[in-house]
Amino acid sequence: MKILFLVYHGFSEVSGISKKIHYQVKGLRQNGHEVHLCYYDVGQNGHWQRLVDEGTVIEDYGTGRMAGLRQRISYGAVYDYCVSNGIQMVYARCFQNANPWLNHFFARLKKAGIKAVMEIPTYPYDQEFEGFSRIERLQLRIDQIFRKGLARHLEAIVTFTNLEQIFGQRTIRISNGVDFDCMPLHQKVDTTKELHLIGVAEVHYWHGYDRLIAGLGEYYRQPNVKPVYFHIVGGIWRSEMYNDEHAPGFFELSKKYGILDKVFFHDQLFGDELNEVFAKANFAVGSLARHRCGITDIKTLKNREYACRGIPFVYSENDSDFDHQPYVLKVPADESPIDIARIVSFEEQLQMTPQDIRHSVEHLSWKVQMQKVVDQCL
Repeated sequence: MKILFLVYHGFSEVSGISKKIHYQVKGLRQNGHEVHLCYYDVGQNGHWQRLVDEGTVIEDYGTGRMAGLRQRISYGAVYDYCVSNGIQMVYARCFQNANPWLNHFFARLKKAGIKAVMEIPTYPYDQEFEGFSRIERLQLRIDQIFRKGLARHLEAIVTFTNLEQIFGQRTIRISNGVDFDCMPLHQKVDTTKELHLIGVAEVHYWHGYDRLIAGLGEYYRQPNVKPVYFHIVGGIWRSEMYNDEHAPGFFELSKKYGILDKVFFHDQLFGDELNEVFAKANFAVGSLARHRCGITDIKTLKNREYACRGIPFVYSENDSDFDHQPYVLKVPADESPIDIARIVSFEEQLQMTPQDIRHSVEHLSWKVQMQKVVDQCL
C-alpha cells in the first residue's frame, strides 16, 4: 500500500515525538508498504515549507506571520501530491488543528477514494491547554468546533485508549510501540547500597514528578534509610521547577525537604549520553499524574520504552498492556507523595532479568502495531 504519513510540524533529534514518528514510518515500511513522510519545516532558504521525504518541497509559504497562516489553510499541494503519486491511505497525526480548510482537505481525499486515519496521541486533550497562551487556547477552541466534522471524513481514529468511538468516529485501538533496534538492553546494577531512579520525558505537570520528589522528601525523614536518588532527563520548563497553578515546583519541593543533592536535572539526552544515565539506574518512573488532565486509561510510549530496555518501572494510570506485569509497580492516581520505601522493597524483591522484561513486550513492536491500522482500513 502507498501511504502518506502527514504531520503538521518539523522534527528534532532530541524529541521523543520525532523519534516515535520515524519509528512508526519504519514499522510500516517493515511490513512492505511504500511510505512517504510529509511535514512542515523551515527550508534552506529560510522559508516555511511543506516537504515530503528528504526535502522535496511541495509548497513554499514564504516567511513571517502570513506563512504561518497559509500553512494552516492551504492543503491543496498535499492533495495534489496524493492524487498524482497514487497514495492509497493518509495517516495523519492530530495537532489539535481542525478547521474548515483541513476538513475540506480530508473531504476531498475521501471523495477521491483515498482512505484517511488520524492518530490522537492522548485523549482527552482539552485540559492539557490549561494555562497556555490565549492564542493556543483560541486554536483549541477552533479545533473543538470543527473536529467532529473532520472525524466524519476519516476512515477511523487511531487511539491508544480503549474507547470504541471518539468524536463520533470508530476507533482503531493500538498500543504505543517500540523499535527494538534502537533500544539497548539495560544491564542491572548493584543496588544493595543505593538505588537510582530515572524519569525520561518532555516534562509536563501530568508526569507528576513532583509526587516522586515529595515522596523522597518524606522518605528521608525516616532514620537509616537506603540512599535513593532521582534523575530527571528531559526538557524541564520553568513552570515545572517552581510552584504554579498545576503542581508544586521541583526545585521548591527539593529545597523544602532539603534534598537538593538527591534530585538531578539532566538536559534532553539521547544516544550514548542517555544510556550513560540509564546505566546508573535500576528503576524507572513513568507518568504519575495523568489524572490531572482527566486521563485514566492510556498506553504511553515511555512505559513501552522502559520495558523494551528491560528496566522495571512505576506509573499511576491504567495501561492494559502492563497493569498485571510483575515488573510494574502501580501507585494511586491522586496527589499523595509516592511511597519510596515501597519502591525500594519492590526493586529488592524483583527476580526478573532485563531479558525477561524485554521478552514480554516483543508483540509491541511498531511493525506489529502499525500493521493493525492498515489491516483495519482494508
